[in-house]
Amino acid sequence: MLQRPRKPVRHRAPLPRWRGAPLLGVVSVLALCLGLGLVGVAARTPDGAPAAREISPGPAAPTPTPAEAPRCTPEGAGAALPLRERLAQLLIVGVDAGGPDQALAVVTDDQVGGIFLGGNATGLLTDGALAQVRAASAIPLAVAVDDEGGRVQRIDALDGELPSARDMAADLTPRQVYELARRRGEALRARGVTIDFAPSVDVSDQPDDAVIGDRSFSSDAAVTTQYADAFARGLRDAEVLPVLKHFPGHGRAGDSHTGEVSTPPLGQLQGVDLVPYRQLIGRGADAVMMGHLDVPGLTEPGTPASISPAALALLRDDLGFDGLVLSDDLGAMRAITDRFDLPEAVRASLAAGVDMALWVTEDRVGEVLDHLEAAVAAGSLPEQRVNEAVRRVLAAKGVDPCALP
Repeated sequence: MLQRPRKPVRHRAPLPRWRGAPLLGVVSVLALCLGLGLVGVAARTPDGAPAAREISPGPAAPTPTPAEAPRCTPEGAGAALPLRERLAQLLIVGVDAGGPDQALAVVTDDQVGGIFLGGNATGLLTDGALAQVRAASAIPLAVAVDDEGGRVQRIDALDGELPSARDMAADLTPRQVYELARRRGEALRARGVTIDFAPSVDVSDQPDDAVIGDRSFSSDAAVTTQYADAFARGLRDAEVLPVLKHFPGHGRAGDSHTGEVSTPPLGQLQGVDLVPYRQLIGRGADAVMMGHLDVPGLTEPGTPASISPAALALLRDDLGFDGLVLSDDLGAMRAITDRFDLPEAVRASLAAGVDMALWVTEDRVGEVLDHLEAAVAAGSLPEQRVNEAVRRVLAAKGVDPCALP
């Protein structure tokens, strides 16, 4: 705990001693004081008794008021956390979902902001195993999964399957999709999950088994918007954070798992791929995931959207989004790993405007944090950007920064 610096002790010079003075001098001083009324002499009544004397009251002394305690602000509270703890809040890392050991270790040792549960194992989601992991976190832990439906779902072995987004739009009404997502969100929340990386708002007519394919509700931007809105509202009403993905639009690009990919030029995205974001941000979207997408006319050369300041400016400034921004996986997708080592990819994404950097393994956390601390010291990751991201992370978790220990 920080302590206030002590004030320097000032040593006073000893008070001078009075020397003996001639008697005449003492008498003279006394007479002078009597003449000026500086020394009081008790007045007497005719019978020799002391006379009563009125003493006029002086001005009342002001009543001391206690110093007003400084008021906590979210900005100040977040910035008061040690730097490494702030940086750790901006990381969400993959862990083995078969049991609690790996997750417990990374949360205890590094106090990361979140964990991601991937793969097919479900041990961490049963028998209260996740509760002990969450209890090891000083700040409430984000627990994220991919649970879109169809090919991408997480708790189907435990709580049943969801249809793909394309099948939802073909066979169900938006109201039915809302109810489906709400029930799914309640099941996720009951198991300790707080974030679902869904729905996909990619507008696509790709074949079902393509990288987006049937993960897209429709090739029609209006239909995609309507159904994605219903799915997101269902999760939100179940107290699970929905995440719109993959900004600025993956529906007409190749597979970023296998290498760098490009979208159509920005001008073409405006009338199709960006429509769901524009509409859903206006309705209070909670979180957005950045894709590893090169966008002609937008992103800098060799810089995918997930680490592009221009792409983040499009989302924040042009579309007016002020919620939580996450990266897609920075550790296993070749659209990013062929260009950047993990610690630098994390730094670049945060510096560009991402609030939580994701990679799907738990290794290299200490190395990443060391790199980020050095970047703050060097100025390539401004501390103001770190503090801004921390505020959004805590807000998304529903954490009052002023209530932190």
